[in-house]
Amino acid sequence: MEIAVIGSNGQLGNDIYETLKREKKWDIIGLTHSDVDVSDIDSVFSVFKELKPNIIINTAAFHNVPLCEKEKEKAFSVNSQGAQNLADISNKLKATLIHFSTDYVFDGKKRAPYIETDAPNPLNVYAKSKLEGENRIREVAEKYYILRVAGLYGKYPSRVKGYNFVGLMLKLAKERDEIRVVADEFTTPTYTKEIAEQVRVIIEKEPPYDIYHATAEGECSWYEFAKTIFEIADVRTNLKKAEPGEFATEVNRPKYSVLENFNFKKENLNVFKHWREELEDYLQEVKII
Repeated sequence: MEIAVIGSNGQLGNDIYETLKREKKWDIIGLTHSDVDVSDIDSVFSVFKELKPNIIINTAAFHNVPLCEKEKEKAFSVNSQGAQNLADISNKLKATLIHFSTDYVFDGKKRAPYIETDAPNPLNVYAKSKLEGENRIREVAEKYYILRVAGLYGKYPSRVKGYNFVGLMLKLAKERDEIRVVADEFTTPTYTKEIAEQVRVIIEKEPPYDIYHATAEGECSWYEFAKTIFEIADVRTNLKKAEPGEFATEVNRPKYSVLENFNFKKENLNVFKHWREELEDYLQEVKII
């Protein structure tokens, strides 16, 4: 079986590529933006008609949230039209599409973990474009899994942000006398290696085609996450809670975007650990502890 991983040089795509490659029972094809532009239907059809994979995994996205506000057309071209292009070629090849979406499709007003059937209400262009991508896949694709993820960090750098949140906090601890982090935004930080393991399970077990939430267990504020990073890494720093609105931006974001992996648990296929345990695994992986 051949599996194509789009975005195999990204933070999430790298871990998925490596995890599947280690199985040594599938042919794994890594693709970057220089290989295929998901927003260009001709590029998509040309590449995949040649490769003819059984499974297409799409981690490519335009996910610079502030820039999406300024470049709305590009955001929808990549995150929405790109999703439809992949759904179209998946149908033609009779392939399964595994596509990644975001916790940001929700507005945060529920103040309790969101399950897959909760009604989305995106607050910004990035989230709207990702939800539109979800909808196009659901309308078009015959075989698909949409995985909503949140608060990603991994051993490979983000191609957009460079440092992930964990790396940024450890860097700032060396550079600043005081670090201030928001305490009124809640999510579930999730290690990309765990998501890659969940993808492996999907491929092996083939659960029903649907939307799935795929995050670590539990929830925390970004301040609590930062505090735990320093505790586990045994780093002493002057960490303070930021005042509400201290880091205000022009982009609306949900204050609460915690996801519950209801559908995976229903199928007895949920692999995720508590976010603190995943953080410990990550810090060991990158030799911080």
